[in-house]
Amino acid sequence: MTLKLGPIPERAPVKLNISLAPPVHEALVDYAALHERAYGAKASIPEVVALMIENFLESDRSFRRARKTLHQPVKTKETSK
Repeated sequence: MTLKLGPIPERAPVKLNISLAPPVHEALVDYAALHERAYGAKASIPEVVALMIENFLESDRSFRRARKTLHQPVKTKETSK
């Protein structure tokens, strides 16, 4: 079986609390179980969710393009008198 998410990489986490609809939680529990079956290593739901979000953000080309401009100073037109 090949899942879209590969093995969970080692990294220092940043803690975040979220609320999920019960069907989403159930799907994540199942995904974590299938991930463990596919890769032979236990994957916690927070690890799976973190990797899903990371993959989603990396795959969103519009977000990546827009993000480059997010922290740039806003250019204003100077009017000459």
